[in-house]
Amino acid sequence: MVKWLYQLFIELTNHAWTSKCLASFTRSKWSRLFISSYAKVYKINKEEMEKKLHEYETLQQLFIRTLKEGLRPIDEHPNSVVSPVDAVVEDVGIITDQKEIIVKGKTYSIREMLGDDRIAEKYLHGTFIILYLSPSHYHRIHSPICGEVVKQWELGGKSYPVNRLGLKYGKAPLSKNYRRITELCTNGMHTAIVKVGAMFVNSIELTHEHDYVKKGEEIGYFSFGSTVVLLFEKGVFTLDEQIVPPVEVKVGQRLGLLGLKEKSE
Repeated sequence: MVKWLYQLFIELTNHAWTSKCLASFTRSKWSRLFISSYAKVYKINKEEMEKKLHEYETLQQLFIRTLKEGLRPIDEHPNSVVSPVDAVVEDVGIITDQKEIIVKGKTYSIREMLGDDRIAEKYLHGTFIILYLSPSHYHRIHSPICGEVVKQWELGGKSYPVNRLGLKYGKAPLSKNYRRITELCTNGMHTAIVKVGAMFVNSIELTHEHDYVKKGEEIGYFSFGSTVVLLFEKGVFTLDEQIVPPVEVKVGQRLGLLGLKEKSE
């Protein structure tokens, strides 16, 4: 019953006109009236922001704020994979034979998530990491590794909540929500960065312009809280022992190591 009521609620409140109205309001001058209370409610760290709170003219500007230079050092180990966002690591696991991942007891198809069975095949038996950004988090997205941009594409329309309740009761938000996907390749190893839109506001903007990105380089931003899913091929990624979900991480913090890809016999 609880599951049904929750799904009904998000169906009724998640429509195109609602999304447009909310997005429009966050960009309007009237939204400035809510900046102070928003920062207080979500306990935003004002000391980290590049600007003073009163310098933001809209809520949207606060959502996509940049930080003071040097606050997010990037792990320097040549093989490290770093967190692309400030977030909570909600789950880590292995992609199954059926090209599925299990998050909060719910099964998601990475074939559906990526929209391409051939691409999904590459990640069979590989590792996935789920990183959830709350409304209080810094919303800029950075590259977890150095690599060549192999492909970028977008999928999905409506967006359901991607918080704990959304992952538990929503209609497969990680594989159905609006999402923008970037696939990187380094030394023959592929990594997929799946940027998943949150409820109401689907805006995921890309900011890099080149075919090669450096580890820690900004590659985009969310206009509201959301989720990033990292997918690694089989046998190439080793998770650090201290990354035990749920755990808070920052941009540039090491998640694990990317190793040499296993060669088929």
